[in-house]
Amino acid sequence: MYRLFSFIKDYKNIEKAVLNVIVSEFFIQMVNATFMNILPLYMTRKGFTDEEIALFITFRFLGVFILALPLGNLIKGRKLMPLFYLSNFCVPIFGIAIVLSIMFQLKYLTLISLLLWGASFTFMQIPVAPFILRNSKKENHTAGIALSYSTWSFGGIVSGVIIAILDKINPVFFDEQFILLLFSILGFGGVFYLMKIKNFKEVASEHFDNPETKKSKARPTEWFLIFKALIPTLIIATGAGLTIPFISLFFDKIHHVDKGGFSVLSAIAAVLVAYSAMLVPKIKKDIGYKIAIPTTQSLAVISLVALATTQFYSQYSVAVVIAAICYLLRQPLMNMAGPMTTEIVLNYVGKHNREITSALTAAIWSGSWVLSGFMVKILLSHGFQFVNIFLITSALYGFGVIMYYLLILDYNKREEKGLIES
Repeated sequence: MYRLFSFIKDYKNIEKAVLNVIVSEFFIQMVNATFMNILPLYMTRKGFTDEEIALFITFRFLGVFILALPLGNLIKGRKLMPLFYLSNFCVPIFGIAIVLSIMFQLKYLTLISLLLWGASFTFMQIPVAPFILRNSKKENHTAGIALSYSTWSFGGIVSGVIIAILDKINPVFFDEQFILLLFSILGFGGVFYLMKIKNFKEVASEHFDNPETKKSKARPTEWFLIFKALIPTLIIATGAGLTIPFISLFFDKIHHVDKGGFSVLSAIAAVLVAYSAMLVPKIKKDIGYKIAIPTTQSLAVISLVALATTQFYSQYSVAVVIAAICYLLRQPLMNMAGPMTTEIVLNYVGKHNREITSALTAAIWSGSWVLSGFMVKILLSHGFQFVNIFLITSALYGFGVIMYYLLILDYNKREEKGLIES
């Protein structure tokens, strides 16, 4: 049992201020996980069609896409703590606005609320990785990024368990509307942990106290290098946008799994994702990213194909069991690569390109999901089934895995030449 959790020692030295920021991120991700799973179901109950749901959810990612690049330019060389406060206030507020606007069938207000809600995430999503790299020792970088990445999983665990318990107690009283409002209010808890950060002098730039490197802030952005680093992200993100926001609808409409059942499934998946993500520092040390990233991603693609094809025999009771198992395999396999690829990309582009790269990463994910959301709406309106859409995702994932492998090879070559900043 001790060996199963021996990786915890990799996280004991994370700086206290960094740890509190990551905990505040957990509250934001708890709201995010709840809305990702429950909002499509809530909109279905309120009479929205699948095509409308795809369109409306797209506006959440449009908000991130619009704000990402300007914010990436703004935060370079500036303190980031005020942005974390802004995110921890705005995400819950606009979450409540989304629920109320849907309840009263105010569709234009729903679109605006989703747009602003998505934009609010950028104040945490974009600065958090540069903040960790700036304000922690090098030996804590991997652990900090991995723990930050795991907040999505821990948020999903807490969300799934609470929803399942409430659904068991009274599924009518604790309906989708109640749950979304409840977790929006719980999202304010992140502010408390930010307020615990005292006597902390934030590093506004990685070069702020070194006269030899101050001039590096004036170095031009290396766009070609950034472009090469982000190609795999673009491919993977496009595929994910076709599938991830609609997983709960797939289980609901194809396998008739309600919100309680899917929340339990999501909670189990989140436990597996969190555990696998926390293993990243150990994986990096033992086998290296060259093997770990393409292997885990390839197995995730196989799991997604198997998940999608359960629609072909969904009339049999075994189909939902196989779909659940494939989902539980796919989630940790694909997500554990996230902290690895994040660290590789940010190191690959260099210190002076990190903020803009982090912003572009958020823009790519959101922009791709906006595009994918419109594509799903079009595909559904033309009679495409979920299985077809998920298989398209699998093909894109496969191509993305190849591109990540090529990036890792180039990373190793640049490291041998001394071009990777330590």
